[in-house]
Amino acid sequence: MTVHWYSDPEPDDGERVAKAFREAYGRDPDGLWAAPGRVNVVGEHVDYQAGLCLPFALPQRTIAAVAVRDDDELHLRSAQFPDPGAAWSGRPGDIGPGRIRGWAGYAAGVSWALREAGRSVPGLDVLVDSTVPVGAGLSSSAALECAVALAVDELAGLGLAADDAGRARLAAACVRAENEIAGAPTGGLDQAAALRSRAGHTLLLDCRDFTVRQVPFDLPHAGLELLVIDTRAHHALVDGQYGSRRDTCSAACELLGVRALRDISPEALPDALARIATAVDDATRTDGLARATRHVVGEIERVRQVVRLLEAGRVREIGPVLDASHASLRDDYAVSCVELDVACDTARGAGALGARMTGGGFGGSAIALVISAEANRVARAVTTAFVDRGWPAPAFLRAVPAAPGGRIG
Repeated sequence: MTVHWYSDPEPDDGERVAKAFREAYGRDPDGLWAAPGRVNVVGEHVDYQAGLCLPFALPQRTIAAVAVRDDDELHLRSAQFPDPGAAWSGRPGDIGPGRIRGWAGYAAGVSWALREAGRSVPGLDVLVDSTVPVGAGLSSSAALECAVALAVDELAGLGLAADDAGRARLAAACVRAENEIAGAPTGGLDQAAALRSRAGHTLLLDCRDFTVRQVPFDLPHAGLELLVIDTRAHHALVDGQYGSRRDTCSAACELLGVRALRDISPEALPDALARIATAVDDATRTDGLARATRHVVGEIERVRQVVRLLEAGRVREIGPVLDASHASLRDDYAVSCVELDVACDTARGAGALGARMTGGGFGGSAIALVISAEANRVARAVTTAFVDRGWPAPAFLRAVPAAPGGRIG
């Protein structure tokens, strides 16, 4: 059975993007900036409830070749979408909620958000290309936003990328671009991972105040790999499903009188579930509110468990926590799908120490913690399971904690 592996970034990726820029605009770019995709080890669907998340940056990245214009126009091109109809050009007044569709909304939204924050942003020519798989739940959208944001930061002389506090502000602008211009109600995990991670570490992100702590994640030392399984089941965050989960959490908060479900401790969870059961007459709604509350409170605690294990050097023991996370996302939060469930179940059956869906769900990718020597066997088993069901074969990559975004040329 042939297994498809995503290729690693190549040293000449930057020159390839610069060449495409020259072909598109007839001049050299002023520079090249790149930002990575991300994978989340644990802590799913809790960022918008002030929770804790544990992502890291991937080597796969989006590269933006950018040059300043002598007017205020913004011109956007993508090497991945070369059709002229996929390009976008306009002035600042043309950018706003609901005005730009497709990939260009994420890039144009960054310029808009920085202007809305009072920053002076020049006109730009932009060409982007990416090795982050699109639709795989590895945050290709945040990689795009952050690559453009890093370019704008330097070319406009904002200086935000120079330290972590400034990068946090850049990430916030990217979140606003994704929420308000692209229309995807994400919570900030992805952008923080792209801009604030450190190679060889996971990023413990506290979404209450967006402080971070770097947690060592040396899988090779433990003889392990984190295998990403792209199910090829299309993943999207703008189809209403993601937003409906956020709305359910907000309704639970209102009923329980808390600002965020993070405010409910594991010890207080039984009382909170009892209050939901007695306060809501509609059984279906009661069930939905209870499930969402149980997932968020439990998932935040699972992040704490994984961090404790990693800091104690007990990496192999995080597997059951990953399994519990997937069960909660599948059964309580209902954001998994049959492809993700089969991927996780098959990986475990082939020897994975733990597996779960990662990202927003409704398709996209799963992760499996595997012994290094067994990674190929696990990948073959998952591929066989998919092909036997008549599904498109999945694709795989070995997830390695990489550096955050920055200038590359």
